[in-house]
Amino acid sequence: MLKILVIGGGGREHALCWALRSSPQVEKVYCAPGNAGIAEIARQLEIKPTDTKKLIEFARHEAIDLTVVGPEDPIVGGVVDTFRREKLRVFGPTAAAAQLEGSKAFAKSFMRRHNIPTAPFAVFDNAEEATRFCRESEGPLVVKADGLAAGKGVIVCETPAEAEAAVQHIMVERAFGAVGEKIVIERRLAGQELSVMAFADGRHVALMLPARDYKRALDGDRGANTGGMGAYAPAIRLDDPLLEEIERGIIQKTIDGMAEDGIPYSGVLYAGLMMTESGPKVLEFNCRFGDPETQVVLPLLKTDLVDVIGAALAGKLDMEPLEWRDEVCACVILTSKGYPGKYETGAPISGTLKTESDGLLRFHAGTSAGTGGVITAGGRVLGICSRSSTHEGAIASAYAGVERVQFKGAQFRTDIGLRPAEVHRMRRAPAERRGRF
Repeated sequence: MLKILVIGGGGREHALCWALRSSPQVEKVYCAPGNAGIAEIARQLEIKPTDTKKLIEFARHEAIDLTVVGPEDPIVGGVVDTFRREKLRVFGPTAAAAQLEGSKAFAKSFMRRHNIPTAPFAVFDNAEEATRFCRESEGPLVVKADGLAAGKGVIVCETPAEAEAAVQHIMVERAFGAVGEKIVIERRLAGQELSVMAFADGRHVALMLPARDYKRALDGDRGANTGGMGAYAPAIRLDDPLLEEIERGIIQKTIDGMAEDGIPYSGVLYAGLMMTESGPKVLEFNCRFGDPETQVVLPLLKTDLVDVIGAALAGKLDMEPLEWRDEVCACVILTSKGYPGKYETGAPISGTLKTESDGLLRFHAGTSAGTGGVITAGGRVLGICSRSSTHEGAIASAYAGVERVQFKGAQFRTDIGLRPAEVHRMRRAPAERRGRF
């Protein structure tokens, strides 16, 4: 029987703990640092995700059989490298491979070099040059801080003036700190967004169910970018020819390119895609399970997650076909008042908070145990998830679950999945828009 350590404390990690704890091969799950919901199914540890020394000490002392890394910060910081050097079994990419997420400039240059479809772009480390570029550009732009910014370092701009303001915000005002010393400016793509995650073993890939994630804070995809306000899966069927195109032309091509560059990639690769008129294009790469996508994908996975991770670590993903439930899973995220800006915490949470109850799954993110019960402790607080045989049923049930939870200032989008994503193979557009690119 296995003892497993999960690093992280959000909704993604709650879903991971839940899926791993469901395996008949697992004796005990630990989570560092966890949250109030994770404490129900795993032992919480007072260890920060970036405190690699203490994580190593715990893994050795408790004879942990497998460590699964959730958040991006420890991955980009090299926690996987350190565990491997200490001969401890760990699932996730190395720091070198995680540059695909840790540096947007690295990722864009990689995609250009390996002919992986993405938006035209330019990289700047000088605010004046970046501002001049925006002023001389035509059409909508996207301005991105180069480094990690908790999902908030991307500013979507309608006009050159908005792009100039974004450059000022990131590079001059240092809204995201040092990660904005370098920026990427790219053409804004139009189309339907799609999230595709895949397990990777350095050579082979195994695609997970594609999901639709809702990044913007407000209904109708308005407001600031967040870490995710909800999701559903599958967004397209696994037998759709479009998914084969994504696997062959983006996911497998990325793994092959990393191997060719001498940076083998093992772990989970997340591709945020835009389905444009000229085909699927990469908006971003993440080097770990996405959140909230994990909260809707893992509940549909029939194959034992422990077996999948074992196959990835052994380089045998081609020998472990994934099986999925013939259902739809939807998730609505409840957030604290003010999120994704400055938000309030410490509000008592009432209602049904148990992980599994009433046919729903409740994955805690920003929660902790207070003196009188569970309280809010972060921007994203809870993910209310539901599985159903129909898309409409999953959405309706998730929103019914939202009504059973209350805390002061609770916010959520009311349009998650109300218009099912209809992603089709797009016709090839003969020409791109005019502009500086």
